[in-house]
Amino acid sequence: MENAIPTLKLANGVEMPMLGYGVYQIDPQETERCVGDALRVGYRLIDTAQVYCNEEGVGAAVAKSGIRRDEIFIVSKVWLSRYGETKTADSIDESLRKLQTDYIDLMLLHQPFCDRYGAWRALEAAYRAGKVRAIGVSNFFADHVVDLAANNEIVPMVDQMEMHVFDQKRGLRPFLDELGCRPMSWGPFAEGRNNFFSNPVLSEIGVAHGKSVAQVALRFLHQNGIIVIPKSTHVERMQENLAIFDFALSPTEMAAIEALDTGKSLFFDHHEGAVTKQFMEWRGLC
Repeated sequence: MENAIPTLKLANGVEMPMLGYGVYQIDPQETERCVGDALRVGYRLIDTAQVYCNEEGVGAAVAKSGIRRDEIFIVSKVWLSRYGETKTADSIDESLRKLQTDYIDLMLLHQPFCDRYGAWRALEAAYRAGKVRAIGVSNFFADHVVDLAANNEIVPMVDQMEMHVFDQKRGLRPFLDELGCRPMSWGPFAEGRNNFFSNPVLSEIGVAHGKSVAQVALRFLHQNGIIVIPKSTHVERMQENLAIFDFALSPTEMAAIEALDTGKSLFFDHHEGAVTKQFMEWRGLC
């Protein structure tokens, strides 16, 4: 089947789909419908987070889908206000209830601030207890990941980062590869910034393959071994984002897209003091 979603093995042997559906910024009232649509068109990985306030919608859609639970890969994330060994443990139990499931396939720490060590110990305990099948981090740069891995028993299995054609995080990849930590992209379309959807390089390559700019960008990330979670509230776009496994980019095309990399975030630099201050204000969101 040309558009069957490939999987990859995490460090502990768990199989994870390489393409999924993200629910960031989807209204809690719309989440159940959107996730239901995504599951119907073929998605089997759903990415949510505590701070998105829509875990309940994800859980309801999965429960009503008629698809076996072990065929769906659910990802969620612990928010900053729930960091700390006890608070994180309690928050995982809360996420399990909201998601209507006995286990979460992958649980991440959402940001590299506050008591990430206490939070990580709680993730390790939940992993050993079978409440989560894999654990990882989100928005952790190389220094954060190396430090966390060196001072804890379990190495993060996934790092979900801003990754798109304009910020490819190539400096991070050697550190993740050395640790056996898989890269996962949030914002694979850069949320349309930097004139993403009219980029001439992506457009020209898309025309050559009969594909859209979005499909070319997703295919580029896929060929670089990066898990992607594009979001759309429209079924036709969900289907389009799935249709990236029936073509391949040539080495020349890959090189042309690599040249678009600015090496800079279009959203947040987690090493800047102003960004850290902003997250300290946002930690009370959840």
